[in-house]
Amino acid sequence: MKKIICIICVIVICIVLSVTYAYSMYTKNKNEVKRFNNDFLTYTETEFYGNELATIINLAIDTNEAYNIQKDSNGKYIEDDSYSVRVDIYLSDTEKEYSMELINSGGISDFVNNYSNIKFKCTKVEYHKRTGRISYIYIKQIS
Repeated sequence: MKKIICIICVIVICIVLSVTYAYSMYTKNKNEVKRFNNDFLTYTETEFYGNELATIINLAIDTNEAYNIQKDSNGKYIEDDSYSVRVDIYLSDTEKEYSMELINSGGISDFVNNYSNIKFKCTKVEYHKRTGRISYIYIKQIS
C-alpha cells in the first residue's frame, strides 16, 4: 500500500513540475515578445526624427540577422512566419517608397545626415500570427 502511495506521489510531483515548467517557458516567451515589440512600439505613438528611423532600421536588420532570415536575389529579407521584420519608408520629398535594405545599402549614415531633422511617423504595424512579434512597419515622412 505504501508503495502505491509513493508511486502516485511521484507521478503527481512529475505532473506538477511539468506543468510548472511549461507555464514558466510560456511566460518567458510572452515577456520576450513583449520586450521585442516594445523596442519598435516606442516609435509608433509619436513623431520622430530621421536618426530614430535609422535606429528602427538597424534594429530590424539586426533582428533579421540574429534569426538568420534569408535574402532574395535583390538583397531583401524573405519574410517568414515567425521572426522576420520588414520596414518600408515613404519619403514625401521624392514621393517614393523605400525598403530598409535599400536605405541601409545606400549608407545609413548618409541617410541620417540628410534626414536627421525631418520628422517621420509610423502609420502601420503588422504582427506575425504565429508568434505575435512585429513583422512589418510602415513609416511616412511628415515634414
